[in-house]
Amino acid sequence: MTAANLFYNTGVEKSLNQQMSSRIKTLKTVELFAGVGGFRIGLERASQGEKGFDIAWSNQWEPSTKTQHASDIYVARFGFENHCNEDIAKVNAEDIPHHDFLVGGFPCQDYSVASTLKNSHGIVGKKGVLWWEIYRILVDKKEHAPKYLLLENVDRLLKSPASQRGRDFAIILSSLNALGYAVEWRVIDASLYGMPQRRKRVFIFAYKKGTKLYKKLDKSEPLDVFNAYSLFEKTFPTKEVQNDAIMIKELSADLVDITENFNKKTPKQNAFLDAGYMVDGVYYSVKVEADYQGKRATLGEFLQDEKEIPKEFFITPDELKKWQYQKGAKSIQRVNKTTGHEYTYSEGKMGFPDALDKPSRTIITGEGGTSASRFKHVVCVNGKYRRLTPIELERLNMFPDNHTAGVTDSKRAFLMGNALVVGIVEKLGKRLLDEV
Repeated sequence: MTAANLFYNTGVEKSLNQQMSSRIKTLKTVELFAGVGGFRIGLERASQGEKGFDIAWSNQWEPSTKTQHASDIYVARFGFENHCNEDIAKVNAEDIPHHDFLVGGFPCQDYSVASTLKNSHGIVGKKGVLWWEIYRILVDKKEHAPKYLLLENVDRLLKSPASQRGRDFAIILSSLNALGYAVEWRVIDASLYGMPQRRKRVFIFAYKKGTKLYKKLDKSEPLDVFNAYSLFEKTFPTKEVQNDAIMIKELSADLVDITENFNKKTPKQNAFLDAGYMVDGVYYSVKVEADYQGKRATLGEFLQDEKEIPKEFFITPDELKKWQYQKGAKSIQRVNKTTGHEYTYSEGKMGFPDALDKPSRTIITGEGGTSASRFKHVVCVNGKYRRLTPIELERLNMFPDNHTAGVTDSKRAFLMGNALVVGIVEKLGKRLLDEV
């Protein structure tokens, strides 16, 4: 069995999904911004016997394209039932089944709010900002709002915007606090826990007041939370935290005040570190270091047999020079088109080709296509240089082989650039099932 197959069973994935759908499960789950189903795959893999996750409803909508590639793939893998391919802003909360668990990877945007007399809540979020659709669903569900949330975002969310570092995340935390949730978060680099890609993302768990997990955070000392009780710590262990390293601050309950004033005096200081939790409007945050002793996956273990690689993925000697230039160090004189100011643009040398004995770099949405690029992966096997195939990109995100088949190779690469590392969700799902 190959290293890749230790992470997933490629041939029977679809039939396993169908079997899981018929099992009795514990947590009814809604998947928002579903993409091609990374959360769903991770949660279904985490399901254990009769204890698991039932995907009761899912939504995927891409506003910038007529053809809904991600939604089409989702339906092809999981079926039409309970899937919605509409703009979530146009979906009434009452049309979404009541559920225990809401998951989704929402975009990193400007979450600021403004006062309005017409809004009964006294605030209004910017149109098209998808965090406010999550918030709307939680508000409109009232007593039927889910007990648990698991959300994913780029790690810069904790530092945005640059002019008020942490303001956007403070708005999210304060919003959830007002709705009766405790929250914990962690920035996780998948490669530091044995997974095949250096992909760093912030994961956010929220627990509704009255749940065991809420009570645990509420009654525990911060040092105990970070070193033992945190769901993230139990799943992805870190080196011991010292009490004097923990930042403790109180959040304003006024979202307009946060929008206008949060971190204005020290805008370049980080208000949130890479691990933390919030209960009753007070948050605790600390810098952590991964403590993992297991096997570490490498890029080379997840490559296809060279005999299976289509010829268009190989780089000719003439084209190789273009790739070497893109990957090399350079200084380029440029002119600002608006001001006419001349400046020097510099960038350092990148490792080329990509090391086979280390985890891969982060997959980007522009990974596809034959043109030379600084950020696309290139490997050298048996003296031949080539790009990564869609199957290899899927493996590095721990998806089953050919999960995105049915669209162009470039689109498949784009979809994997937007995806998450499924193993993170699987491990968090298993831990949640153990705790509820």
